[in-house]
Amino acid sequence: MLNTTHLFRVRSLYKRILLLHKLLPVDLKALGDRYVKDEFKRNKTATQQDTENFMAAWEEYADVLYSQAVENVKDSTKNVKLGASLTQEKLDAMRDEQLGQLYELMQETRKLNVQFSIEEDNKHKK
Repeated sequence: MLNTTHLFRVRSLYKRILLLHKLLPVDLKALGDRYVKDEFKRNKTATQQDTENFMAAWEEYADVLYSQAVENVKDSTKNVKLGASLTQEKLDAMRDEQLGQLYELMQETRKLNVQFSIEEDNKHKK
């Protein structure tokens, strides 16, 4: 029974995140979807403690993304705010592998920022 409940909770969170990603710009949605799918697959065989930490972190992510989406819908005149800063405590708690993944994700998002800037510059030149 516990296993079925756990699977339902994991699948529900996974689906919730993918639904929330539909509110993101197209490039960020694609990056986010790919990252979430990889992370959920990678953690299928995690220990119970790691699974609890994993679920808590992704539930927090989903809650922050939902709150930001609601705020952006309420006031669409201001710049879209996405994401949240990591505390030093959270960074210190990460394993080397997690820090490496975080660095790779940061590199990917910077590529997207450059793409968005180029697109915006081209729009102004026309």
